[in-house]
Amino acid sequence: MKKKLLWLLLAFASIAQAAAPDSSKSAIPLLQPLAQESQAAYISAEYLTKRHYRSAPLDSAMSEKIFDRYLKSLDPERMFFLQSDIDRLGVARSTLNDAIEHEDLNIPFAIFNLYEQRFTERFAYARSLLKQGFDFTQKESYQFEREKAPWAKSEDEMRDLWRKRVKNDWLRLKLAGKDQKSIVATLDKRYENYLAHTHKLKSEDAFQYFMDAFAQTTDPHTDYLGPRASEDFNIAMRLSLIGIGAVLVEHDEYTTIRELVPGGPAALSGKLKVGDRIVGVAQGEHGKMVDILGWRLDDTVAIIRGAGDSTVVLDILPEAAGTDGKHKLISLVRKKISLEQRAAKDTIIEVKEGNATRRVGVITLPTFYQDTEARVHGDHDYKSTTRDVANLLTQLKKDKVDSVLIDLRNNGGGFLDEAINLTGLFIKKGPVVQQRYANGKVKVESDTADKPVWDGPMGVLINRASASASEIFAAAIQDYGRGLIIGEQSFGKGTVQQIVDLDQAARNDKPKYGELKITVAQFFRVNGGTTQLRGVTPDISLPGSIDADEFGESSYDNALPWTQIEPADYTPDGDLTAVVPLLQARHDARIKNDKDYQYLEEDLAELKAQRKKNLISLNEAERRKERDTQEARVKAREKTAENGKDAKAAAKKDALRDDGLQANERNLSVQLAEEKAAKDAKDVLLNEAANILGDEVDLLKGDNKLAARVLPGAVVAQGVK
Repeated sequence: MKKKLLWLLLAFASIAQAAAPDSSKSAIPLLQPLAQESQAAYISAEYLTKRHYRSAPLDSAMSEKIFDRYLKSLDPERMFFLQSDIDRLGVARSTLNDAIEHEDLNIPFAIFNLYEQRFTERFAYARSLLKQGFDFTQKESYQFEREKAPWAKSEDEMRDLWRKRVKNDWLRLKLAGKDQKSIVATLDKRYENYLAHTHKLKSEDAFQYFMDAFAQTTDPHTDYLGPRASEDFNIAMRLSLIGIGAVLVEHDEYTTIRELVPGGPAALSGKLKVGDRIVGVAQGEHGKMVDILGWRLDDTVAIIRGAGDSTVVLDILPEAAGTDGKHKLISLVRKKISLEQRAAKDTIIEVKEGNATRRVGVITLPTFYQDTEARVHGDHDYKSTTRDVANLLTQLKKDKVDSVLIDLRNNGGGFLDEAINLTGLFIKKGPVVQQRYANGKVKVESDTADKPVWDGPMGVLINRASASASEIFAAAIQDYGRGLIIGEQSFGKGTVQQIVDLDQAARNDKPKYGELKITVAQFFRVNGGTTQLRGVTPDISLPGSIDADEFGESSYDNALPWTQIEPADYTPDGDLTAVVPLLQARHDARIKNDKDYQYLEEDLAELKAQRKKNLISLNEAERRKERDTQEARVKAREKTAENGKDAKAAAKKDALRDDGLQANERNLSVQLAEEKAAKDAKDVLLNEAANILGDEVDLLKGDNKLAARVLPGAVVAQGVK
């Protein structure tokens, strides 16, 4: 077998030689696998083949799946590799299992090195096209999504694809009012930055791509996390880190401050502001200053973070200073930073119902978080989703809200026990979710709280990006008849993942191998069905921008199927079957007269039509006509708007033309202002969800029998009287 791998390496060497750049171009560093990476792949294989919920042998059949997924991850839009590359790389299709088992990842790395080479060639060609300009009177179009397109059969065909891509980039800037000199400078810098990024790639990047392909071949939600990715994942789950409290971005080779976290060392110092650039970092007051200009952002972040109460010194180029401006040194002591922007938050929406005003308390929950480290160490005030929401509910009760809406849009999940405990804030004691393991054993997870914190009317707002723990919570609320589910069909992720510390398995003292997030079980609702594949179906549907065939569990080619088991032993808290048709009728009647809602539906329909068409004209006259039509439509909306100044401001925001720029090419202050405007814009779907809950309160107040059915017992007295 080793002889076979050696033969393949020689074959790949010939491919690399054929693809090598000429001597006039800067050389791309060839990446080589580290011994620890090959070892990590081998250890991961032991878990993936023996402990996965749907384990499969690491054989040639698995190798072929890894190979296809690896190429797809490297070149998803098929804009880099030629068909001839795919044919030549095909000699390795059935040997990647051998590479993993023999701890020899040279072949996967050779594939990655060829990808880097093709990447460099394509963007070098893109830069060369800027010298000649384009004819925008021609009748041609550009296909912007090519995932399902065939690989280019020749270099000429590939160059034509790139000609159209660059032509579209140019046309966008031209339509935004940029002159030729500015367009050339912008695009040349953009493509140069792409090339510079390639030169910063490390072996860990190539390894991450390969391991993602390997892990996700088993199922869509099994992942490999390298040491750095593992740290970032843990930060996201506990909503805290040790650092200076600054959100950083890469802007023109500079590490730039995008946001200062309130209460963090950076903000409290009063010496830093948004837009300042960090050009050097030193550890301790007398440490050596390290020049970080041009560094990768993750490398910069890594050396700025550190142990609590330790000192870091930053070399700052102020936002207002030019590139040759005066620097300043700022010393900061690292502290624990709480990422409050990802924590649960509340607000109150007032809904008019005839002569009455209903108050709906909205709790927005971006993720299901828990500071497990603080909990394990006995911190009684450790941060968690359930604790935060319980406090918010207590305050909303004091504010005398009539109903509560939990907004789980774009919430991808998090800690399972937080989803269970959160459900307990709204239901009586009982099972919340069931888990079935590979051996067929079923475990029932229950809420053990004595009584709910909120027993009045409630609802849950979901969309296609609501997944995992979000679906567990929404499904339990629906199965218990406890609240209305409003929005889109959810993602459909009904699998359980477990974190395996590979270093702990290998008994390493220091992080070396990373972690494996591996699927070990499947979720089932208390009614016996699973959220897998089908997700949670809302009681009242609202429109969405996402095509279910393109995003969600059903879009994966290796997703687990939908199935069901025996229901758990549970008793519903209420019954919404009688009230849902009444609410649907009110909803339908209201949106017929809601211009904002109708505009949203029109925009979403147009967006979906454009995606389905998957072509954009490269003819300037046609593009200008399309833009003028869009602007005319916005102006017509402004004329018919009923909300005066606010509606006009919103219409102006909607009418902003495409500036043709990428995020890191825009002025940071302007970009932040636009993001704030978008955040503050009217949320049509949230408002309609609040209206629906207001309708429910109105119906229950006017019909005691209906109220007793929907919210039986003491809930009626407390919640709707």
